[in-house]
Amino acid sequence: MSRVVVVVGASSGVGRATARAFAERGDRLVLAARATTTLAEVRAECADVDVLTVPTDVTEPGALQALADAAIGRFGRIDVWVHTAAVMAYGRFDELPERVFDQVVRTDLLGTAASVRVALRHFRAAGAGTVVLTGSVLGHITAPYMSAYVASKWGLQGLARTVQQELRDRPEIQLCLVNPGSVDTPVYQQAANYLGRIGRPPPPVTSPRRVARAIVDCVDRPRREVSVGRLNVVLRAGFTVLPGVYDVLVGPLMRALGLGGRPVAAHDGSVFAPNPAGEAVRGGHLPDLRQLLFGTVGAVGTALRRRLG
Repeated sequence: MSRVVVVVGASSGVGRATARAFAERGDRLVLAARATTTLAEVRAECADVDVLTVPTDVTEPGALQALADAAIGRFGRIDVWVHTAAVMAYGRFDELPERVFDQVVRTDLLGTAASVRVALRHFRAAGAGTVVLTGSVLGHITAPYMSAYVASKWGLQGLARTVQQELRDRPEIQLCLVNPGSVDTPVYQQAANYLGRIGRPPPPVTSPRRVARAIVDCVDRPRREVSVGRLNVVLRAGFTVLPGVYDVLVGPLMRALGLGGRPVAAHDGSVFAPNPAGEAVRGGHLPDLRQLLFGTVGAVGTALRRRLG
């Protein structure tokens, strides 16, 4: 029997790949995102299953409850609730406009919290269900120029752990957290930017489809936390065990690998409003391996010389 799956943030990146992955299994879908036109495209991509699209802004009061009501009205129940919606902003903390910082946190943390609240209330009443959230390796480490996103993901990590503790007496209700590293999605191009250089995912870069597979697998085999990315464990170990070394290297590496060379004027990206033209599954981030090698060696060498000199 097919499941009824709600995917919040289904218009782009991991959310869009996740919608496709559940559709391939024959599950019935309720797809939510801000852009109506993009939702229609994703619906067409999942044409072999029954799909309901619900334009939803997670920062709007009552929007997520309305989404749940629409799902139940159409299918009679919800079995799985996946939340992938997120926005991003680049800039030094004191130079990033307060309104941009606040909106990123409002979307990425408070919007996720509202999503979890609605899902859990339904699952407690129904007696069972699975919530899957997408966090980030940046919920365990930090990186310069991404303060709002990092703060949100650290908050999400704490929220997920707390809710998991509160659900220990309800084993039929599961909350899983999938933490990817760098993923080839458009979120970097769509990000607000007050840094002057466009952002990009530092390598190694994971495909959205791989993260989507991890999300689907959590529904079949629920786990508290799943890491997706070859260097996630190394980064977390360095951040915890060698914090001084980590702090010396992270800035130069971020500038060499996490930022492009093309200058960009200050803008709000998709933080306040969707940009359907920029939404897709992949972001087209295919690094030049030779350039990557020289860039990495150069950044590390410069940082060590400054530290030792």
